[in-house]
Amino acid sequence: MSVGEPVEVGPTPEGHRRMVPITGGTVRGPSLNGRVLPGGADYQFLRGPTLTELDARYVLETDDGHRIFVHNTALRHGSARDIELLNSGVAVDPSLIYFRCWPRLTTASPALDWLNTRLTLGTGVRQPGQVVISIFTVD
Repeated sequence: MSVGEPVEVGPTPEGHRRMVPITGGTVRGPSLNGRVLPGGADYQFLRGPTLTELDARYVLETDDGHRIFVHNTALRHGSARDIELLNSGVAVDPSLIYFRCWPRLTTASPALDWLNTRLTLGTGVRQPGQVVISIFTVD
């Protein structure tokens, strides 16, 4: 998915907060194909120099018009230097970053009702201007 420039809230009593706008993207896989609708956001909580908690909320629209709400929580961990580079928009070798997520997918579509009753897990890679997420259903 494509993302915009981070909006820095800054250090709060709980830790450093920022928001990253989600501006679009594509979905491709064996069960779903479509696009990421613009207007979502990833609310980030930088727990420290090596750990970031992510809380993203956005909507997918399948090629046949069904909509899916995604609430994706994640952990991203790496060395202080690598996290600093990622947060400034610089590409970092994905093997140096632990990025795992738990996307919760819900829909009103009867054709995709199975999403409402499945647990999914995923991995992520942050690249300049985008995030690539691979999601797997746990059966």
